[in-house]
Amino acid sequence: MKIIIITGGSRGIGASTAAQCAKRGMGVILTYNSQPDAAQTVVRDIAFEGGKAVALKLDVTDSTSFPAFRQAVSAALQTVWGRTDFDGLVNNAGYGLFNPIATVTEEQFDGLFNIHLKGPFFLTQALLPLIRDGGQIVNVTSATTRVATAGVAPYAAFKGGLEVLTRYMAKEFGERRIRANAVSPGAIRTELGGGIDDAFEALLTSQTALGRIGEPDDVGRVVAGLLSDEAGWVNAQSIEVSGGYMI
Repeated sequence: MKIIIITGGSRGIGASTAAQCAKRGMGVILTYNSQPDAAQTVVRDIAFEGGKAVALKLDVTDSTSFPAFRQAVSAALQTVWGRTDFDGLVNNAGYGLFNPIATVTEEQFDGLFNIHLKGPFFLTQALLPLIRDGGQIVNVTSATTRVATAGVAPYAAFKGGLEVLTRYMAKEFGERRIRANAVSPGAIRTELGGGIDDAFEALLTSQTALGRIGEPDDVGRVVAGLLSDEAGWVNAQSIEVSGGYMI
């Protein structure tokens, strides 16, 4: 059984990815920061369908907590699955901020940097000894790295950095046969950045070739697919999952 760690797995794309991985017979360790009840709901839903999942608390913006988190992961692996390693890491946790460059504060900038680039970098570093040879890493980025959208400059810049980092992970971890890919969602119906109201949805729908905005499962299925053996020759790629947004 593959075992996958998914950061930010209590809602949205992370929760969908957890469910999609479990449907494919994978064990799941999902993380949450401020929503333990939502995380436990995901765990219970997976268990109801016959899968195995564990929720662990993690603040991806606090790199000093990563050694303790690695210990918690090791304990969960041994207790639940009788293993000392895991197979895949999904760096998904994050939040959005809509603010023009002229008014972004340094505190806001640092917060977005910590969760979208610094956190994934050092969390991957901390967990690397526990990833089995032949494992997988999937970094969740954003279509805003391709299409400039006013008001999300820091978010998009750090997602762009994560996209570049993905290729370096693939390069440096290749000798261990660890694949690294990025998934770049377009407009998805989640709570990121406060959600999408009807008027904004109508605008995004008009800009999307398939005529709707995405749902979390549209992305979760792709991430789970990249973690499977069927995608074993896909490496160092950034795959946009947007229904044809702004083409």
